Amino acid sequence: MSKRSYRFNPDSLSFVEEQESPWQRVKVSVSYFGLSLVVAVLYFSVYTAFFETPKEKTLKREAQESILQFELLNRKFNYVSSALNDIQLRDDSIYRAIFEMPPVHNSVRQAGIGGVNRYKELESSPNAEILTATAKRMDMLAKQMYVQSVSFDEVIKLAKNKEAMVACIPAIMPIANKDLTRVASLFGMRMHPFYKRMRMHNGMDFTASSGTEVYSTGDGTIARVDFSASGYGTLIVVDHGFSYSTYYAHLSKVLVNVGQSVKRGEVIGLVGNTGMSMAPHLHYEVRKNDKPINPINYYFNDITSDEYDRMVELAARNTQVLD
Repeated sequence: MSKRSYRFNPDSLSFVEEQESPWQRVKVSVSYFGLSLVVAVLYFSVYTAFFETPKEKTLKREAQESILQFELLNRKFNYVSSALNDIQLRDDSIYRAIFEMPPVHNSVRQAGIGGVNRYKELESSPNAEILTATAKRMDMLAKQMYVQSVSFDEVIKLAKNKEAMVACIPAIMPIANKDLTRVASLFGMRMHPFYKRMRMHNGMDFTASSGTEVYSTGDGTIARVDFSASGYGTLIVVDHGFSYSTYYAHLSKVLVNVGQSVKRGEVIGLVGNTGMSMAPHLHYEVRKNDKPINPINYYFNDITSDEYDRMVELAARNTQVLD
């Protein structure tokens, strides 16, 4: 039954039924629809303001899981970085030190990744800050690992040559000196026998009669033979490689030629009294990078620690330099 509408007629003092036009019906329907739409929009706005949609909940949960994964990844980076730092310390302080190699400079290990902005694509991503920081850290670790790998390649190469290095380093006394009584003077400041003033004595003097055999103290190549070297007289220089060389001075005879390969213990010349020499003896020097160093530290194949102490004691009693 349709709903009817009545209007009071004051002229007839009675209620008269009203007839709605189609336009009025449309107008009422539109009003109801508009009001319903406004209520629906308000309801949706209030609901979304205070309650999350299932999709939002899913996205939020995924974002939280991503952040957690990045945090776990950075913890692993901390562990790897700590282990790498330990390897770098061992490389510089032990491995490279054994082979007398300079440590890798910190500026090389810690150098950044240059060039264009490698992380521009990440700047527009969600969680851009943590993504960029993680990517930078990963690149830095990768570079440090590469530098360390190159360093180990160098150490391995030297390790493979260690046997040759050990054979080449001067390690015996240049003349037979089992009783240790032939040491005349040590390395250091001494009174020069000719100039009569204190001068640096760059080697050790071994007293011996002329014609006593002189040995090469390590494997190497004859780099120089000089029969009138200033101050040295007749001189032999052996290049041992690995930045080592040895000098044998005041010889009476040379038994090798320039360019000849020699082995440790091989006779290369005879003791003499040539050059600025007070008496027959051998002046012996060890040089590294062409700088004289104390030869007494390079007799480890010949003498024990007790014999070393005795040699120092005997040499200290005789401070007279013979050249």
